[in-house]
Amino acid sequence: MRASLRTKAIAVCEAKVTKKGEGVGLSFYAFFANRNEDPELLMEAATWWIKTHHLDHFEKAIKIRKMIASGM
Repeated sequence: MRASLRTKAIAVCEAKVTKKGEGVGLSFYAFFANRNEDPELLMEAATWWIKTHHLDHFEKAIKIRKMIASGM
């Protein structure tokens, strides 16, 4: 996952946790606007989420933040 996506994903996770608490879940779509402005980046996130890590559609934001921050 490219550095810019990692930074954005961590920021989104932190914002969700701050706003809704540690039990909040999210999907990789949370890292993007409602319109598909960058299909290549979206597929990169989807590949990391689904193909590489076999994650469920919704996962806890704290789990994803930890995974990304650790370089997984």
